[in-house]
Amino acid sequence: MAKKVIYRKRFVPLETVALKDDRILFESDTRMVTCWKSLKPRADIGGGISAYFIDKGIKVSKIFAPDGRFVHWYCDMIRTVSHEDEIIFTDLLIDVVIDPDGRLHVLDAGEAADALQGGLITADILCEALRAMDLLLADIDAGRFSSYTEWITKYEGEAGYGLPNA
Repeated sequence: MAKKVIYRKRFVPLETVALKDDRILFESDTRMVTCWKSLKPRADIGGGISAYFIDKGIKVSKIFAPDGRFVHWYCDMIRTVSHEDEIIFTDLLIDVVIDPDGRLHVLDAGEAADALQGGLITADILCEALRAMDLLLADIDAGRFSSYTEWITKYEGEAGYGLPNA
């Protein structure tokens, strides 16, 4: 069987990008764990490990600086379409970031509202993003965020601290 290609689809900007260098560490019908390097060189982010919770519409990433230092947890609300040789993760705009000190930030809610008003997304897509965010925030509030992060921790050694071929 050929290597599965992972795609990231975004609405803002409107693009679909093959994540051809992402390495799949684990895959099932409801979960996927990958490690990756930044698509474009950045001073603040070198790469990471991502756990996709396909059944929940949530992707949690442990983000690392280029020197391998932990930066923060980054949580995307996603929609997944899977085929035999490819999987497309659509970024539903709304994100949640958790700093190392535990501070939480909800990002891009205004951008999602603008995308709805501008016709870039439908009300159904925005509702899907809001429901996934609500589930994630409820799990964080109830002290269950570790049920997400343990998937990353489990594969961290194999990933070389989130940096493929590190």
